[in-house]
Amino acid sequence: MDEQKDSLCELDEEALFEMAELFKVFGDSTRIRILYAMFDKERNVSDLCEELGMSISAVSHQLRLLKQSKLVRYRREGRMAYYMLADDHVKTIIGMAKEHIEE
Repeated sequence: MDEQKDSLCELDEEALFEMAELFKVFGDSTRIRILYAMFDKERNVSDLCEELGMSISAVSHQLRLLKQSKLVRYRREGRMAYYMLADDHVKTIIGMAKEHIEE
């Protein structure tokens, strides 16, 4: 734990700001629902809308924010875009948060 604390103390103001901005993105339950829906497989916007009971514009808006934060990425197949978690770090953050609240 002390090693983690020491490494956090070494962060400059810009890194701390970026970390705070990342946590802001995780501070919205709609975005968490979208990330959780993509936990094990990629999804297109229609899939997400149907599963979450949300409009296309609402899902698209949240996906744009998640892409800007580098939490999701997408691939195109014809005219369809498929979204997935950007990397395993996102899964780790979600998994640790879930574990924390279940304690």
